[in-house]
Amino acid sequence: MKYIVNDQCIGCGLCTSICPEIFFLNDEGMAEAIESEVEVDQAENALESCPVAAIERD
Repeated sequence: MKYIVNDQCIGCGLCTSICPEIFFLNDEGMAEAIESEVEVDQAENALESCPVAAIERD
């Protein structure tokens, strides 16, 4: 499964702390996800924990 971060991201960094294997903060301080297929339970935890629902399954 792939994950994407939409434009609702506020750059809080919660996803990067939950799942640094998938999510990272870009130069503008907003979250992004790696562009490959992943099977990591923490990615689902990050999706469910995002305070602004900025993470989506692709």
